[in-house]
Amino acid sequence: MSENNSNEPVSLQEKLEKNVWALVLATAIIVSVGGIVEIVPLFYLKTTFEDVNHPEYEELSGVRPYTALELAGRDIYQREGCYLCHSQMIRPFRDEKDRYGHYSLAVESKYDHPFQWGSKRTGPDIARLGGKYSDEWHIQHLRAPRSVVPESVMPNYPWLDDATIDGAGMEKRVKAMRVLGVPYTDEDINGAAASVEGKTEMEAMVAYLQVLGTMIKFEPGRDYRD
Repeated sequence: MSENNSNEPVSLQEKLEKNVWALVLATAIIVSVGGIVEIVPLFYLKTTFEDVNHPEYEELSGVRPYTALELAGRDIYQREGCYLCHSQMIRPFRDEKDRYGHYSLAVESKYDHPFQWGSKRTGPDIARLGGKYSDEWHIQHLRAPRSVVPESVMPNYPWLDDATIDGAGMEKRVKAMRVLGVPYTDEDINGAAASVEGKTEMEAMVAYLQVLGTMIKFEPGRDYRD
């Protein structure tokens, strides 16, 4: 049996793997560099969103905070775990744009806390879902998905028809969003309870789904990258 050549040079990787403190130091340096690259630009960039005030991008200024009913629907969307199967981020690739529409812009998520980009697509991306189907279609789809999409694996959500929105809770929710930076006015907060009075969770969910991707009117063939 041949003997190992003790004079064979040891690679840097092997040295690091055999010296725990060297490995810790190397990891710290790499993580620090990565952190600096991501954090430092935030100190001199005026915004991390597309420039909605630029005269050429006027249509981007249409992004607004959710209404109280839409916000309630978004809360239900999160509660039911819809984000586990549906992403809300269209990547800038030709196949994605052909299927879903214009790729997602950062400015579209500026009022989302937390954002719903996601990466899992058991179902299709819904970033541009708003206006594609009628309210009646969405209601039937939520009640019994396979009645409109036979191959669907989505669960039924019939209880959304019976549950109603808590008005007082939504007023607190809108107020909390303002603390996080969403520009809700006092009128928005004070009127939140009344705007959802008597509304069901089904109505709220449909209102949220119908607003997705509708705040910006994309011009055909236009690229919004800076």
